[in-house]
Amino acid sequence: MRIVVGTTNAAKIDAAKSALRRIWPDAEVVAAEVNSGVSVQPKSDDEAIEGALNRAKEGLKKVKADFGLGLEGTTVDTKYGMFLCGWVAVVDKNGTFGLGCTSKIQLPEKVAEEIRNGKELGPVMDTLFGEKDIKKRQGAVGVLTKNLITRKDAFEQAIISAFARFIVPEYYSK
Repeated sequence: MRIVVGTTNAAKIDAAKSALRRIWPDAEVVAAEVNSGVSVQPKSDDEAIEGALNRAKEGLKKVKADFGLGLEGTTVDTKYGMFLCGWVAVVDKNGTFGLGCTSKIQLPEKVAEEIRNGKELGPVMDTLFGEKDIKKRQGAVGVLTKNLITRKDAFEQAIISAFARFIVPEYYSK
């Protein structure tokens, strides 16, 4: 079993390896740099899903694998504030896909304002919290929960959720 992850982000690759060890312990996970085809800072669930699907499909085009896996973070503005979450798409060689999502966490208003002004979450977090490459390590969720939930943790559950249709295909057949 070979799975290509459409990213070079270490936190996302680690999450994929950890999640896939739980599903298929002998699976080989390889990374491929791909374009999401969406904005650098997606601002809706639909845009993030599209980006995750694009990453999964592009990964399959670049690397011979059984599955392509795409992960895409997003912010979503609501009347209750701005929330952060990540979407995961898995696509098999036949084009069948599954989706999963991380839990959503409300962003501090000072972070939300920067994003509303056109900035990307990662650099905003680095500046406001005085760290470097937060998005490649614990992620915003890690900073905002004091690492009780890291970006890797959040994406690991979402990856398993996205693979559900392949773990128990009998429940998803027509």
